[in-house]
Amino acid sequence: MLRFTEDHEWLRLDGDVATVGITGFAAEQLGDLVYVELPKVGAKLTKGAGAAVVESVKAASDVYAPLSGEVVEVNEGVVADPASIGSDPQGAGWLYRMRLDDASAMDALMDEAAYAEISR
Repeated sequence: MLRFTEDHEWLRLDGDVATVGITGFAAEQLGDLVYVELPKVGAKLTKGAGAAVVESVKAASDVYAPLSGEVVEVNEGVVADPASIGSDPQGAGWLYRMRLDDASAMDALMDEAAYAEISR
């Protein structure tokens, strides 16, 4: 199941673990990404709180926790190569994985069609 937030994050659920990243729309708006700061494994994230930072030649932008849970893995590949977020935002450009406190909360997020409406 793929879901999106109004803050341009996407989540893909596998069991109770969600892979999180920023959308292609967000990456395009930011431009060339030059720096990424990810949360620490084991960090407890609260929905709506800052979880990561992506920085481009234009601006730095917070990435917010789309739901509450615990970080179980981070993508060191995007730290080494921030441009991979822009080139493959929903593939190799994922940011972190988190074990959700409540996986059913995914149902309240937007599906792809709803997200497409706000990201034109």
